[in-house]
Amino acid sequence: MLRSVVLGTGSALPAKIVTNAELAATLDTSDEWIVQRTGIKQRHISSGFEETTSVLATRAAEAALASAGLTAADIDLIVLATATPDYTFPATATQVQYNLGITRGAAFDLQAVCSGFVYALSVADKMIVSGMHKRALVIGAETFSRILDWTDRTTCVLFGDGAGAVVIEAQSGTHSMSDRGVLTAHLRSDGRHREKLYVDGGPSATGTVGLLRMQGKEVFKHAVGMITDVIEAAYAATGLTSADIDWFVPHQANKRIIDASAEKLKIPPEKVVITVDIHGNTSAASIPLALDTAVKDGRIRKGHLVLLEAMGGGFTWGSVLVRM
Repeated sequence: MLRSVVLGTGSALPAKIVTNAELAATLDTSDEWIVQRTGIKQRHISSGFEETTSVLATRAAEAALASAGLTAADIDLIVLATATPDYTFPATATQVQYNLGITRGAAFDLQAVCSGFVYALSVADKMIVSGMHKRALVIGAETFSRILDWTDRTTCVLFGDGAGAVVIEAQSGTHSMSDRGVLTAHLRSDGRHREKLYVDGGPSATGTVGLLRMQGKEVFKHAVGMITDVIEAAYAATGLTSADIDWFVPHQANKRIIDASAEKLKIPPEKVVITVDIHGNTSAASIPLALDTAVKDGRIRKGHLVLLEAMGGGFTWGSVLVRM
């Protein structure tokens, strides 16, 4: 059988860093208030049109290719998760494809908000193991700063911009849980929860881009249960347990959600990768950003069993279990 094996990781962040203290200068908030409720200390914010979603995605893709020891010519599939594309169309993935000089294969966007990278990795995995494609770039990239209401202290302090990417390749496996690559993936959605986390605009509904709106308490109330659901599904599908996990790389939305989820799943704090303090919530980019951070600093290594999970607006949620 074939497995989708991760060959390399990469990330890109805007140069501009905005601290809590800087936000407190214009909003009725404070560093203490933000850190206590979210764990966030700073976030990266894109500057003008020099750091669009496609620009950040391209930089992350180039870093992932370098990490994998490959060139753009080796790639025949790009799946890019984003809720903040450069344009309504064409797909941002095609702009990355163009930037990299790739003229073959397929490139398309996928939209599942904060769950986007988990969804994109799941989709790319199926296309790889089917034999349709050989190597893929899977990217999560966002410029959420463009859809924030900067007068709303309950939302604008939470989000940041950035991009992360992985290169995956089809390799032979043994059909055992010791294989490298994606072992299982589980995706969910429930559209009844739209009003809890959404953007109040769109081409068809309003003819505008719109701004992000969120019922924070409602999101928090549902998050831990939904996360637990898809992780327990991963365990059931593989026969593995939390004791087998080397690293837990959750969506970086809120440290309190991350801590509560890890505690409920009996994953010790020392196995949890946290970057929300320095990146904020970068939506579809948060998991690949955190993954690349832990690969670069040597925590996540070849052979490690890594659990990814996310929950996003809509609601969408999902998990991927991958052996690096």
